[in-house]
Amino acid sequence: MSTKIDVDKLDFAFQPIVNTYTGKIFAVEALIRNVEALEFESIFHFFDTLAEKKILYKVDMLLRKKAIKKYRKINVNNLKLFYNIDNRFFTMPDFKFGETAELLEKYELSKDSICFEITEHSSLDKDQEIKHIISTYKSKNYNIALDDFGTGISGLHLLYISDTNFIKIDKFFIENIHKDAKKRLFCASIVEMAHTMGIKVIAEGIETKEEYYVCKEIKADYIQGYLVSKPTLDVKEIKKFYTKENIFEKDRRVSRGNFIDKSFIDKIDPLNVNASLHELFVYFKEHTLNTFVPIIDDEKKILGAIYEVDIKEISYSQYGLSLAKNDSFKAKLKSYIKPVLEIDISWGIDKALEIFNMQNDAKGIFVTKDSQYYGFINLNNLLSLSYKRNIEIAQNQNPLTKLPGNNQIESFISNSFKNNKHAQIVYFDFNDFKPFNDTYGFRQGDRAILMFSEILQKNISSENFIAHVGGDDFFVGFTNSQYEDVYHLIKNIQEEFQSSASSLYNEKDIANAYMTSKDRFGVSRNFKLLSVSAAIIEISTNSSLQQFNLCLGNIKSASKKSSIPLGTSIF
Repeated sequence: MSTKIDVDKLDFAFQPIVNTYTGKIFAVEALIRNVEALEFESIFHFFDTLAEKKILYKVDMLLRKKAIKKYRKINVNNLKLFYNIDNRFFTMPDFKFGETAELLEKYELSKDSICFEITEHSSLDKDQEIKHIISTYKSKNYNIALDDFGTGISGLHLLYISDTNFIKIDKFFIENIHKDAKKRLFCASIVEMAHTMGIKVIAEGIETKEEYYVCKEIKADYIQGYLVSKPTLDVKEIKKFYTKENIFEKDRRVSRGNFIDKSFIDKIDPLNVNASLHELFVYFKEHTLNTFVPIIDDEKKILGAIYEVDIKEISYSQYGLSLAKNDSFKAKLKSYIKPVLEIDISWGIDKALEIFNMQNDAKGIFVTKDSQYYGFINLNNLLSLSYKRNIEIAQNQNPLTKLPGNNQIESFISNSFKNNKHAQIVYFDFNDFKPFNDTYGFRQGDRAILMFSEILQKNISSENFIAHVGGDDFFVGFTNSQYEDVYHLIKNIQEEFQSSASSLYNEKDIANAYMTSKDRFGVSRNFKLLSVSAAIIEISTNSSLQQFNLCLGNIKSASKKSSIPLGTSIF
């Protein structure tokens, strides 16, 4: 095969990356198409050949130009271009910095408009070299994303050394995430870790509404996949908003008590990064109480902050103000910008406090909303929010299991009817718990309650609502679930608890499969080993609270002693 590659036969399709909560387009990923026309079996074969023949850098720069030129035709403002880079690109003998900057300048694009996706599939033997290359790209105001995160052996290592802007969770972990508790746990942990490090998360390969709902619940910042849009060769098909099947809700509510009270957020006026040094001086002169100014770009994205103390030497000098007005001085704000702690308002106060506590020297935390600068929470307000949150938790959670209590249960039920939500509500009650507690003692009884609490939390994903009514009574509320799936899940939980609870008995009672104790009338008789009954009520959009209360009492009584969950529907 010739080393000459006719890039004119290749094309780029663009796939939208959108805000998880609003459907607003954030970026497009450029995907190479038509490598078969050049007699390559696949895109992997294409890049392997380029690397082997040492022409990867040369051809990639031609492709980069082609992608940028086509991307420039998209009629959407402030749109990022995600462009994939093969790791071997950096090792080519003709590799050099600077050509991309020239391309962007030619097409009147800022460096912030492009994000290079680096996959973890290829090995990275020269850690320091790769770290230097990535840090150099970032220092030149390019964005970096780790693609297919979680599928390679070097993922966490590469994340550690790269100081990346974005993580793209691989489709493998997103597919059927609503049915796989391990996938959900893995992805939730990745999102939590990334946010703590100030990294935004993109969930790739979303194809169903159920997958979307889980990604939204675990707070992935952006989504990409067929549910939103397939890749398109026609740039005219790229839209500003994607509202397919109305999956994007306007509100961004977090769990009760975990929201950030807006009254604690100071709306400090920001300054655009393109402002002059003179405008910065004027800002501090007009905002005498401010010791810093938030710096944003044209998209209102927070870039950092400039502190007054850092520019005092210039501003107070004899000729400082005159120099700042002089264009030939070419003073740029960027050289004074310092990084800041940043969270999205949807993440809630718990995440805000967690991130803040990792930075002992921070004076506060910056808040964004829909990826735009929103305000600032100072140290005193963070302490107040922390105190308020601790009181909320103490008042409403069960002291033994730490699960939400009756106030949250009432709120969940009320909101389900108020918002006409389709939901399944499950009530659990232990069978023969009193004689077990009387015979084996309260400590062993508490162990049984904690055991069941752990089984619930292990098997039921956190987008659903788990609560402890009190004693041996538990409550679970499901949303965006099918009755059949809930039924089988509850049945498995019953079986797992019955099997696990037998370990709480002595050898004799285990061998007999029953224990002997006095009943409520003082009569000695045999009781089966611990099990749990379950009552399921399915609520439709037309259900009433009165119907629910009536059904709950009836079905709780009917389900007692049943080895399978008993259920009914309210229509």
